[in-house]
Amino acid sequence: MGNIAKLTPMQIKFAQELVYNEGQKTATECAKIAGYAGDRAHVTASELQNPKKFPLVAQYIGELRAEILKKYDITFESHMKELGDMRNRARDNGAWTAAINAEVARGKAAGLYIEQKIIRTGKLDDLSEEELDKRIAEVLDQYSPILEGHTVDTLKDEVKKTKPSSTRTLPKPVEITEDYSLESSSESSS
Repeated sequence: MGNIAKLTPMQIKFAQELVYNEGQKTATECAKIAGYAGDRAHVTASELQNPKKFPLVAQYIGELRAEILKKYDITFESHMKELGDMRNRARDNGAWTAAINAEVARGKAAGLYIEQKIIRTGKLDDLSEEELDKRIAEVLDQYSPILEGHTVDTLKDEVKKTKPSSTRTLPKPVEITEDYSLESSSESSS
């Protein structure tokens, strides 16, 4: 039958160190740990991973990686199921924040949420009177549902009254009280 090619104990140790410490140790460090000479460890590590030079070592490295992937397999389905299980356990325990976070994580994983960050540059001073009025109207329309008791027109008038002609300033700070009604900070201090 002839000689059957086998891995040496050093080759096995190198492959195991390389795969089990992936991302934590370099191939050169793994070669040194396996017992290869320090000054040639870099070259040896490279050669051991080359399937043309050491096909059995490369094959063994592949088998170890496949074994780890199978053990820690994460698929979309298993990820969604695990997040769903976490959500259900949190909900059953009355941990609503954790349950909501798990559900949001499921939505993100499924691609239901798109995160956007818009960075705007520029100053209000750079806007013309018309552009500023337009921008104020947009902001007020956008946030009108949370501005209970105030109409867009009254807020526009208040903003225009507080703005000196030479420089533009913001209106008085608004404070939200416990009953969620809006009060001017000068009114709440009296």
